[in-house]
Amino acid sequence: MNASDPVGTIEFYFDFSSPYGYLAAQKIDRIGDRYGRPVHWHPIMLGVIFKETGNRANDGIDLKGDYMRRDCPRLAAMMDVPFTWPEPFPVATLAAARAFYWLEDHDPDKAVPFAKACFHHYFGLGNDISDVQDVIYIAEEMGIDGGALAEAVTRDDIKQRVKDKTAQALDLGVFGSPYFLVEGEPFFGSDRFWQIERYLGKGKDKT
Repeated sequence: MNASDPVGTIEFYFDFSSPYGYLAAQKIDRIGDRYGRPVHWHPIMLGVIFKETGNRANDGIDLKGDYMRRDCPRLAAMMDVPFTWPEPFPVATLAAARAFYWLEDHDPDKAVPFAKACFHHYFGLGNDISDVQDVIYIAEEMGIDGGALAEAVTRDDIKQRVKDKTAQALDLGVFGSPYFLVEGEPFFGSDRFWQIERYLGKGKDKT
């Protein structure tokens, strides 16, 4: 058992620029509640992981990109959640990730709602979230101090936090978004919830 994946938790790794991460974010907390498992959210920089692993984003591969652009709105409709392809797509989401980890330290009850709000603005409404001002706007809508957040996302310790979290994720075997670890058991993709639920409900020795 890895110390980064404690017993009893669901570790949720995602990039804010991942449409499948957005779709996963709509369900994972409900699954955690259903099985009495806390969910730990971990925004990471998928571009860094792709560079280290030699992978590429689906959008950069013609056939997979075409399929993704059809699949994500279809899946969102099946889940009854809003979906709008944002332009530009994909984007760098460093500001959102840095803001999340600052909130996790200073106002933890707002960290996950903030992450969900960023996802909603990007994939629900189609709004760009790459600029710090975009992130500040989302935060201020939630009553978060925009000035404090603006200062925080420029700090070296917060910048390093995102780098460290991404490196830790890579060490744990995370190669895409969304990626889940449940007591060390890996699950990749927004279509693996049925496996996570079976694992949580019956245990790995009874599947």
